[in-house]
Parts: sequence; structure tokens; C-alpha cells
Amino acid sequence: MNRPKHPTINDVAKRAGVSKSLVSLVMRDSPTVSDGRRAAVLDAARELNYRPNAAARSLVRQRSGVFGVVLSDLHNPFFADVADGIEEGAVASGYRALLSSGFLDADRERMAVDTLLQLRVDGLILLGNVGPLELFEDVAQSVPTVTISRETPSSLVDSVRDDDQLGAAMLVDHLVGLGHRRIVHISPGDAAGGPGRRAGYETRMRHHGLADHIVVVDGAFTSEGGGSAMQTILASAEMPTAIVAPNDFAAIGVLEVADLAGIAVPGGLSVTGYDNISMARMGRIDLTTIAQPTLELGKKAVRLLREKIEEARTETRHIVLPPSLVIGTTTGPPVD
Repeated sequence: MNRPKHPTINDVAKRAGVSKSLVSLVMRDSPTVSDGRRAAVLDAARELNYRPNAAARSLVRQRSGVFGVVLSDLHNPFFADVADGIEEGAVASGYRALLSSGFLDADRERMAVDTLLQLRVDGLILLGNVGPLELFEDVAQSVPTVTISRETPSSLVDSVRDDDQLGAAMLVDHLVGLGHRRIVHISPGDAAGGPGRRAGYETRMRHHGLADHIVVVDGAFTSEGGGSAMQTILASAEMPTAIVAPNDFAAIGVLEVADLAGIAVPGGLSVTGYDNISMARMGRIDLTTIAQPTLELGKKAVRLLREKIEEARTETRHIVLPPSLVIGTTTGPPVD
């Protein structure tokens, strides 16, 4: 079976009546080509449906013009919002973003990283990664690497993240200001953002003289994880009046179990989330939550890569952006 012939640069040159080298200059967007000849070449390329060979071009330039992005969870709208910022920043600076998912699994994440490296991406962005820091430090020795939403005390891997500790502290301050004392935190352990949010909760509870009321229940950044933690809380000896969930997904899981148990929110229980995803504003949910600067997180990560690729920056940078409190209808004064 004969494969359809793809037009070549020679075909474009012949159709436009110019040299092959001039076509190459046009495809590289060289400013030395006259407007008339540029138009003739581009018209010929469109007529022939010609596309430059990206692989060949990357060999010549020693760059692919592509950033690899590994998202830990495609189902979480927060990561999609940050990916919008990455794409926006990449396109504005002449790059493209190639996305893959780690499916919240360290082995799958490693496979995704390996695949992107085989495609010779110019830089790597790890969004909410779950794998060990050592792996990404190894990767960073061969390609510029940035993590988003994970505190990374590394001299090799750049990072940009929201101030998780401040965000959790703002939630505790809000709840204490409403009169709550028995405030429980659901923690996802060492998952990206988890340690900072737990530290913010515990530190602020102590600040308000509520050290004896500190209770941390294991959970996860999923609705199932939040629901499971809520089941644990329901079985405890003393019910809290407020719950600080690790993210909006987990908070939604808490709300579902509370509803099944006949607990009114916020009348019988106040619930907070984190991330301000679109689902947090839908229907009856209207979560009190923390908004991260999602677009800015993505754009900053792209900027960090460009500094290493284009400006030969050698020192490592760690950027922390401030969050903001969004007050919804899931929090109110305690009944008792």
C-alpha cells in the first residue's frame, strides 16, 4: 500500500518560485525576507498543506520548543486551571506545552517523565507531583525542572507554589472568628501541599490558645478521601463544630457524608475547602475556601524554565505566592 506523499520544502520552493534556503528563512520567521516573498512562500505552503518537520528543526536548533508537563491528577479542576496558566505562558513566549498525567501514582509519574524526556522537551514542569524529590533532582541535571504546588527544598529543582501554611491559617482565623473551638483538620499526609496546610492549621490553633483542641484525621485530596475521613470523625467520641478539609474535592466528600448523616451545614457543622475550584461554586455547595493564584502559578513556572533555557540562570529559585480567602455559605457560627 502506497502512503500519501507529504509535501517537502522543495515542493514549496518550486510552487513559490524561490530557493529552498529562502523557504527555510520564512519558516524560521527571519526578518531578512521581504514581505512579498514571505507572502508567496506562505501561500504556497498553505496550498500544498505543508508543515515544517519539527523533529528535524529541533535537531538544527538544539531545542524542541516544547515544555513537558506532568499533572498528578487529570480529574482535579485545580490542575486544569494551573495548566491554563502554563499554556498561556508557553504560547506567549513561543513554546508549546505537552501534557501527561501521573494518575496520583509515583510509578506512573516516573513513566510519564521518561516519555517526555525521550521526546526531548526543553524543560519539565511537575504539577502536584507525588514521586520522590530525588527522582526530579536527577532529571533536573539534564533538563530544567520546576515543581508546582510542592515545597521543594532543593538546590537543583526550581519551585513555585501557593503559601499553603498561610492559607490554612486564614481558614482557622475565619472559623475562630465565628466562634468555633473544636476544629478538626483532615490531612493528606505528605502529598503536595499537605504538610504546609497541616502546619498552618496547627500553628494557628496554638496561636488562638486551642492547642488542646487540635485533632488531625487522615484523609486524601479526593472526595472519597474526604468522605472516609468524615466517617472517622462521625465515629469519634466528640463531634467537632468545624472541619478544615485539605482541598475542595475532600470538602465535597465531607459534605456528602454529612448530608447522609442528617447534619446541616453550616447549622450543625461548618466545612472549609482549599483551591476554589469551579465545583466549589456550583449549586448548593458554595464552599468557604482558599483561592490559589492558579494562572500565575503556571505562568511563573514557565518563566522559571525560560530563565534557565534562555538566560542561563544557574541558581535555584523558589517562589511562594499569597492565597486569598473566599467566604461561602458552608461556614457560620457554631450552634453550641
